[in-house]
Amino acid sequence: MQTYRCIGLMSGTSLDGLDIAYAQFNLDKQWSFELLSSKSVVYSDELKNKLEGAFQQDVHALDLLDKTYGEYLAQQVQIFLEEQNIQKSEVDFIASHGHTIFHEPQKGITRQIGCGKTMANILGLKVINDFRSNDVALGGQGAPLVPIGDQLLFHHYDACLNLGGFSNISFDVEHKRIAFDICPVNIALNLYAQQLGYAYDKGGFIAQGAKLNTALLERLNRLEYYQKAYPKSLGREWLEQEFLPQIDAKIPVQDILHTLVVHAAQQIVRAVQDGHISNILISGGGAYNTFLIDSIKALADFQVCIPSTQIIEFKEAIVFAFLGVLHQREEVNCLSSVTGATRDNIGGKLHLPT
Repeated sequence: MQTYRCIGLMSGTSLDGLDIAYAQFNLDKQWSFELLSSKSVVYSDELKNKLEGAFQQDVHALDLLDKTYGEYLAQQVQIFLEEQNIQKSEVDFIASHGHTIFHEPQKGITRQIGCGKTMANILGLKVINDFRSNDVALGGQGAPLVPIGDQLLFHHYDACLNLGGFSNISFDVEHKRIAFDICPVNIALNLYAQQLGYAYDKGGFIAQGAKLNTALLERLNRLEYYQKAYPKSLGREWLEQEFLPQIDAKIPVQDILHTLVVHAAQQIVRAVQDGHISNILISGGGAYNTFLIDSIKALADFQVCIPSTQIIEFKEAIVFAFLGVLHQREEVNCLSSVTGATRDNIGGKLHLPT
């Protein structure tokens, strides 16, 4: 058996905060894992605002934020190690997703900040980051990256659905893993919940008590993205340029929330209708949105599987740690069948402490 112990860091588009997962991976014919400890760190309002507005910054300001956010990540890992009484000798490396500032693969560009060299020097540990750019350079979407983890770590489910800022799904078609972003979820829902004075709509309670706006639902469902074949992926740019302009400001915010949930449920079920799916593992913060889950169940002909709280919250951080394992083994961690790149490839850049 071959064993790796490492830390995965994940910061999602919904800006919930930083997820830290310390996991052990074992290879004995098949891969298995154990989540040894984990933590979520909520971003301060100041940091959240900086990250949210970073895509509007000039190159100098963005480079500075890259460095300061790398310092922040290192500091949070250091606190985590101390809290969990983990010795650095028990950590093979850190695998960091970073925080996505812009992602426009059609233009051949993607940027995740959180300077790996800065982190490595502060922590005195190997750091692997920048998992997307190699795939984008090979003509791929650079996203989603989690599917190889779905395939190798969660193979007892037909499909894996993540309900994060955007929903994305992965499953096998003719013995090849395919995956794609489906539609906005928390990134849009949180935006409108905040207009009502809430950070988010807990359990989908506000949305559930409101009404469906059929005209809005039809406009959203007609968006060009939903007609495209995979591979495809979404980013904040698409949300602001294509999705949000469909939403009439005169519609009551509660009804917008209701309609967004129904829209998400319809698009999610539609995305897998031809995939011969009998069960789906759901993770991500949206798994706690009871109204969304019930809306999916009402339309689905497959079993919806909600895992433990730790898997819901830390699955992506676990998988990024695993992407680091594959990188260190010089094995493919990015599938061209998922991203549309010219070939399978190994994503990530290694930074050694100096």
